[in-house]
Amino acid sequence: MKLGILGGGQLGRMLLQAAANYDMETFVLENDPAAPAAHLCHHFFKGDLQNFDDVYQFGKKVDVLTIEIEHVNIDALEQLEKEGKNIIPRPAALKTIKDKGLQKLFYQSNNIPSSEFILADSETKQEEMEALLPFAQKLRTGGYDGKGVQLIKSQADFSKLFTQNSVLEKLVDIEMEIAVTVAVGQDKTAVVYEPVEMAFDDNLNLVDYLIAPAKISAEVTLKAEQIALAAVTALDSPGIFAVELFLDKQGNILVNEIAPRAHNSGHATIEANSISQYDMQLRIFQNLPLITPKYHHHTLMYNLIGANGFSGDVKYFGLHEILMLDGVFIHLYGKKQTKPGRKMGHITIIADSREELLVKLEFIKGVINVAS
Repeated sequence: MKLGILGGGQLGRMLLQAAANYDMETFVLENDPAAPAAHLCHHFFKGDLQNFDDVYQFGKKVDVLTIEIEHVNIDALEQLEKEGKNIIPRPAALKTIKDKGLQKLFYQSNNIPSSEFILADSETKQEEMEALLPFAQKLRTGGYDGKGVQLIKSQADFSKLFTQNSVLEKLVDIEMEIAVTVAVGQDKTAVVYEPVEMAFDDNLNLVDYLIAPAKISAEVTLKAEQIALAAVTALDSPGIFAVELFLDKQGNILVNEIAPRAHNSGHATIEANSISQYDMQLRIFQNLPLITPKYHHHTLMYNLIGANGFSGDVKYFGLHEILMLDGVFIHLYGKKQTKPGRKMGHITIIADSREELLVKLEFIKGVINVAS
């Protein structure tokens, strides 16, 4: 089987690491020959993910075509699908998710609970925005890893509003942010990973660490899984989908966003689950059975982020010290250059209790540093 991956970042790298266990010929399209996934595939092609011809010609070489980033040429994927190519996830689902405005309208039309919003452009009246305060502004396209997102808490913040088309979402009184990964086979069989609990870095607007499974009641767990499954089912596409959710202080669960691929929130599945999100993807691509995943340990995943004040050739400090701990696993993404806020790797911790996880995390945070 020939598997094509659009994008050569760390998600593609981890997918390729899992694909080595199968009889697969792997292809990667990426503009940067030094990208994290570039040297792990059988065939690397330099090209622009946004360019129709690059994506189209690449897709014709493979049996199954997938993505590790949403920002790809959808027109090329649609044409390949018309010609009979197996695209996972389907272009229609990707088109909906790629645009955060379409994503919000999708939730609305399918009765999926989500926060109040308006779609904003240059014609949006200030009174409409004032009525929604406080809100988060998200660029409709192009944002990633916390970029293209900002909080607008009062009229005084209006001067920093993005001028591009965006979604304005009423801020939710959050008790906890959780994520549920849903896997859907080509035969529409679906399985759900238990919710994980996410702790965010407020300055960078991205995940600092997550704990799996989340510390929530069985009732909330079931409700979160049902909402995530309903949202993904409505997309009508095979693939693996990470559904980020808000649990508010009144016990309501609202969908924040869906990622149509493996996701940061699922990295802990590599060491701690009965099946990793990447192995699950590979089963989907090959029409193999999907098993119900289950966490075998209390697990924490900590993102390794480029430290403030450092840009250039990356150096990792503290690896020796943290690897003296039991149940600690390091994943470095192979990025040669660090800069403030850049995801450079992650650390997974497994333990017998949540308390032990947090003690180990405190130690790791005190010694690890990604600098230059």
